[in-house]
Amino acid sequence: MCGIFGCIIKEGAAAPLIHQSLKRLEYRGYDSVGEATIHEGKLHIKKDSGKIDEVHKIRNLDDLPGNIGIGHTRWATHGAPLMVNAHPHVDCEGQIAVVHNGIVENFAELKLELEGKGHVFQSRTDTEVIAHLIEENLKNNPSLSLAEVVIETLRRIEGSYAIAVISPKEPDKIICARNESPLVVGLGENALYCASDIPAFLPLTNKAVIIEDGELVTLSLEGIEIRKIATSSLVMREPKIIDWTPEMAVKHGYPHFMLKEIHEQPVCLRNTLRLQEHYLDLMTTFLDRAREVFLVACGTSYHACLAASYMFSKLAFLVTYPVIASEFVEQHGKSVNIDSTILAVSQSGETADTLAAVNAARQRAATILGLTNVIGSTLTRVSRVYISQQSGPEIGVAATKTFTSQLAVLAQLALRLAKKRGKVSQDEMDFIEAKLKKLPEIVEAVVKNQEEKVKDIAKKYRDAKVFFFLGRGISTATAYEGRLKLMEIAYVPSIAFPAGESKHGPISLVEQGFPVIFICPKDETHKTVIGNIMEMKARGATIIAVIEEGDEEVKRLADDYVEIPKGVPDVLSPIPFVIPLQLLAYYMALERGYDPDKPRNLAKSVTVK
Repeated sequence: MCGIFGCIIKEGAAAPLIHQSLKRLEYRGYDSVGEATIHEGKLHIKKDSGKIDEVHKIRNLDDLPGNIGIGHTRWATHGAPLMVNAHPHVDCEGQIAVVHNGIVENFAELKLELEGKGHVFQSRTDTEVIAHLIEENLKNNPSLSLAEVVIETLRRIEGSYAIAVISPKEPDKIICARNESPLVVGLGENALYCASDIPAFLPLTNKAVIIEDGELVTLSLEGIEIRKIATSSLVMREPKIIDWTPEMAVKHGYPHFMLKEIHEQPVCLRNTLRLQEHYLDLMTTFLDRAREVFLVACGTSYHACLAASYMFSKLAFLVTYPVIASEFVEQHGKSVNIDSTILAVSQSGETADTLAAVNAARQRAATILGLTNVIGSTLTRVSRVYISQQSGPEIGVAATKTFTSQLAVLAQLALRLAKKRGKVSQDEMDFIEAKLKKLPEIVEAVVKNQEEKVKDIAKKYRDAKVFFFLGRGISTATAYEGRLKLMEIAYVPSIAFPAGESKHGPISLVEQGFPVIFICPKDETHKTVIGNIMEMKARGATIIAVIEEGDEEVKRLADDYVEIPKGVPDVLSPIPFVIPLQLLAYYMALERGYDPDKPRNLAKSVTVK
């Protein structure tokens, strides 16, 4: 997730305006920044790695000339956070400047094609392909306008994008477009703006036009023109008056970042499912030849690893050992050797306990693989191979979208390894892959259809003193994650166990009205879980169940239930089944009068041991 901004103003310099607006978008990305303006028939560009204030101190972003320009604040997904990878990106002749938020799925093949035609690339980003492809199309179709050439270009782009393009060839226009990445246009007095989010221009105007997927917009001081990319047909749309405060606008109108990020999960999953196959294949090769594999992480990332251990076992017949990072050195440090592979999972890539475990394993010649959300982090630098989960910055302290994105990456690795090993039938592989691609829609349906029901459950149980979370098989990981969210956000003491362990001690706590949350996908553990539910009910427990739609058997036993769409394979079930538990933690925090974005005693990235 990155932030883009563009503006055309009748009088004055655009650069200071771009700078100020990018500051308001810095929550969307902060590893590099850049601006491009047009003045006297030339592009003028400043960019560098680092946060906006750091770059401005060195580069002075405000002194670019011209009344038209574009800017970008980056969260890296392709290419490290270096100056060469910062946006804007330009073509060979320096006549096209592009800023982009999103992921170009087919950039590798397009880059190869363009290099074959003599184009020279400067960066490691997917975005630079767009600039060169526009250049090539313009060279082949000199009679077309810039907007027409951009339309032709975008018809070849696969993936997600919000882009803004400027060129001295048409120095009074900004061309912008979107597909699956947000884009809004602001209409000011003697000024026009385009941006990833409304907060970028909210202090300048509250009149906005929301651009839809598959649309291209031409901005000039004469006004805006919207066209469908597929057909080039004109679109008419009235502007809206935005009555949000600046604080509300940053959160897209949501009261808290946590809720915003829960709702963002379908988009994040779509991006995570666009990982470059090269990196998946490379990591799969290392996993396949490993004698032993340790999945090492802390907190929420550890729960993703626990779920992944079931995925690897069931699909690829690979035994893995999920280990809490702070325990790794004591538990396994002396036994790790050159035949060991460590897959370290850390949202920030800077988690101190995880890095300590990695460093100890490196000293014993183990192979290090990394899964993180931050390119350029320490984990990416020490890993033999790393994958970026591509879920964008997460502002809320409680991990939500980053957890489901980690699960989606780990599921893709397990599936790829299963293919490589030939352990699962092709029919089953095809079914799971199809369902994996459907997960964004499934998660979207859960949020849309179950949120009100979860709100009601939070109201009903707001005064509960303690909760049990129980699941079997891979749902044990879901139970642990649900428990963690409720504890860290709503401060409710909670206990999570594999359901079969409940009668080995924990059941002694159960009395009349004791709330027990069961995670009940309709998998091979279903009948046994029903037995566990009945054990709890016999002792007076109140049952809250997360079930598959139409599970009448559990519905009859449960006091409250939340439904997940049918047909999700058990190995993928933690992704949709955790959503109601995230929402429950959020709404329980509100019911109990706490700020979900600022849990006490917690930080987003734990960088001390």
